[in-house]
Amino acid sequence: MQADLLRKKFLDFFKAKKHRIVESDSLVPKDDPTVLFTPAGMNQFKKEFLGFDAGFKRAATSQRCLRTDDLDKVGKTAVHHTFFEMLGNFSFGDYFKKEAISWAWEFLTVDLKINPDKLWVSVYHEDEEAYKIWKDLIKVPVKKIVKLGDKENFWPAEAKTKGPNGPCGPCSEIFFDFGEDVGCKEKACDPSCNCGRFAEIWNLVFTQFNRKEGGVLETLPNKNIDTGMGLERLAAVMQGKKNNFETELFRPLIMEISSGAKDQGKNDKKIIYAVSDHLRAIVFAIYDGVMPSNEARGYVIRKLIRKCSMHLRALGIKKPFLYKLVPVLAEIMRESYPELKDRQENIAQIILSEEKGFLSTLNSSDSLFKNKFKEVAIKEDPEKAGELTFQLYDTYGIPFELTSDWLEKNKIKISIDVFRRELEKQKTRSQLQSVMKGDVFDIKDLHLGAKATKFLGYAQHEVKAKIIKIVKDQAVVKKISKGEKTRIILDQTPFYPESGGQVADTGEFIKGKNIFQVQNTKKFDKVIVHTGIVKEGAFKAGDLVLAKIDLARRLAIARNHTATHLLQAALRKILGKHVKQQGSLVAEDRLRFDFTHFQDVKEEELARVEEEVNNYILDNHTLKAKEMTLSMAKKTGALAFFGEKYGDKVRVVEISDLSKEFCGGTHLDATGQIGLFKILQEGSVASGVRRIEATTGKSAYQKIKEEEAAISDIVSDLGVPADRIAEEVEKRINRIKDLEKALNLERSQIATQQTDELKDKAENINGVDCILYLRDNLDMDFLRKHVDLLKAKKDSNTLIALGANNNGSALLVIGITNDLVQKGLDASILIREAAKFIGGSGGGRKDFAQAGGDNPQGLTQAFEAIKSFIGKIK
Repeated sequence: MQADLLRKKFLDFFKAKKHRIVESDSLVPKDDPTVLFTPAGMNQFKKEFLGFDAGFKRAATSQRCLRTDDLDKVGKTAVHHTFFEMLGNFSFGDYFKKEAISWAWEFLTVDLKINPDKLWVSVYHEDEEAYKIWKDLIKVPVKKIVKLGDKENFWPAEAKTKGPNGPCGPCSEIFFDFGEDVGCKEKACDPSCNCGRFAEIWNLVFTQFNRKEGGVLETLPNKNIDTGMGLERLAAVMQGKKNNFETELFRPLIMEISSGAKDQGKNDKKIIYAVSDHLRAIVFAIYDGVMPSNEARGYVIRKLIRKCSMHLRALGIKKPFLYKLVPVLAEIMRESYPELKDRQENIAQIILSEEKGFLSTLNSSDSLFKNKFKEVAIKEDPEKAGELTFQLYDTYGIPFELTSDWLEKNKIKISIDVFRRELEKQKTRSQLQSVMKGDVFDIKDLHLGAKATKFLGYAQHEVKAKIIKIVKDQAVVKKISKGEKTRIILDQTPFYPESGGQVADTGEFIKGKNIFQVQNTKKFDKVIVHTGIVKEGAFKAGDLVLAKIDLARRLAIARNHTATHLLQAALRKILGKHVKQQGSLVAEDRLRFDFTHFQDVKEEELARVEEEVNNYILDNHTLKAKEMTLSMAKKTGALAFFGEKYGDKVRVVEISDLSKEFCGGTHLDATGQIGLFKILQEGSVASGVRRIEATTGKSAYQKIKEEEAAISDIVSDLGVPADRIAEEVEKRINRIKDLEKALNLERSQIATQQTDELKDKAENINGVDCILYLRDNLDMDFLRKHVDLLKAKKDSNTLIALGANNNGSALLVIGITNDLVQKGLDASILIREAAKFIGGSGGGRKDFAQAGGDNPQGLTQAFEAIKSFIGKIK
């Protein structure tokens, strides 16, 4: 039975058991700082587990998950993955152990027709209730019920002694038995053995306790069910495979990688398995809006791409290849993720860009190694070499073997123990980021206990409303007075809460002469919370107030939001349909729009985009906003921001035939109300991601007036009409170039005249001829040329250090003749020591280096440091 059918059967089974089928959450958990990626099916239901009423007490999902804590095991075992789908059913204070166990058994043995004789179960050793259900109700033979301890059968593992605080409880696992001829083949073998005979299929968690400080367990008034079953593992069992990688979820990828391998002798299954697994994690992370970068989630994805690149090199594939696998994966996952097919080219381009960058780093690794290890080579510091080797591995993805081979060839010793120590530290950090931290269920805002707030802000700018709750310092209070900062919840509001990149509304609550200034607005699930300060008078729960937004500010925000939709339409028209939103900010004074594009945006393209948006504005297209089901919205072709999670119903904003997007923000009635659109700047923010900042309306007009004023000043200074500015500036630039040439010629002549004089003033320090020279108002180019002239005159046993105070900046150059370089003297090391005295930094080659700083008074000390260094040479 294939995975697509298994997924459907599971969800249909629990739908028949009156469960709400909830769409998979994004791999990027929203409002959950405890994890980098969504690691389990229960994560999106934390609020429901706390008692928040979402309108349903039972749910079932097929949740895409990403974990990196077992990264080193991927490909080496039959069941470990970075990306996987978790089938799960959940109860929020509804059914408990009896139903969870019975339904799990029914699904496996009746719906999937798994032979009950092939199934074993485990229970927590103190959970007699679960044990009796399995033994007396389900009739599982006692010999096939294994009692295990806190590490194996309590969730979170060992929570009683180690935490975290919050809901927890015993669990029961169902195992598939591959038979006595598999694994250790011992007669006493049971699911507690890791020999491979037993595959864990399903974990049923019975959340019945609340852990408090000191390991105290309190019984929860509402007990919950949280289950998880890996789709990949279930598919392997149903298809008679002992390895998940032998299922149709991986086979097409494995075949493609194998066929691309140049050296079939290196066709290592473990490596191929790892690449096929990591590709799934990479693609779905990008699908959910994670771009490869050097920070947080993006760093994980970048490392996975680089890890795959190294695996592929081991297979003889030394050119970009990973990106070619994206269409294969899109086809495998087509039934559950049809949008992936539409985005495959976009995702492939992002991966290709990363592959090219990493391969370029590998190809230039020799120069990178020389630069990184030049000090270590002189000082012979194996521990430092170990640290640097780890840095190269961690920052650039360069494997240990590649670095150690280079070090061996260059006779540089390395401490492997230090490298391993740093690697273990990194793994620990990674694991800490992957597991739940702290009081993971402590979402204080859920304890407000308020009902859903009715939002009226699309149509109304001010409404009469009732104060439902006043919250101060996480406590509900009855009354607040002038000067108090607090949060207020109304029964209905026109205030738009910060969401989807749009900033929140501000304004006032008015009750006679009493005024509450709203400074921010946020939404916690269905409750809208207004944060602010009492400006005049006092307020109490139950008061009727006039909730009034700052209309001028709202309209400015709406101009920028509507313009953002027009901007995306213009970009897709001019740059191509590959353009997709990657993030946005909509404020009152500006807008910021991040989008996928894989090359620089040319000036003429940017000008065309700006012109296109202004044409849309002049045409005064009307806007329509409709609420519809998520499936219907997708059928209409509306664009979605893939980093966002959408509910069962969504709002779609349509602008004529130009734009159709999922959007819950506030907009204008027609594009003409924007007035004017002006791009402020454009640039790159990440590999394959560009950013445009722009402004509209009065802010755009003000920007144009500022530019006009600047041009007017230039016209006045140059003394020419505005239409001749470019011509005049070019003329003056050419004149400056001519003067600079003349000045440089004069300086060269002076330098040539001074060369003999300086050569004769060389000071012998510890057997080395040192030429030290300090003057004012010389630039770096002059100093470099002067060094070259002196080295031509003194081509042996000479060190030259020239410094200058250039308009308040310190400049320093050091040149060393080749014979001294051969003896171990290094200008780049010397310059770094000297640069400390001039408040700057420097670098260069062994025979020449330069530095700059902001403390020219320190040049004399820098020269003394150079002398001291030479004097200590043995």
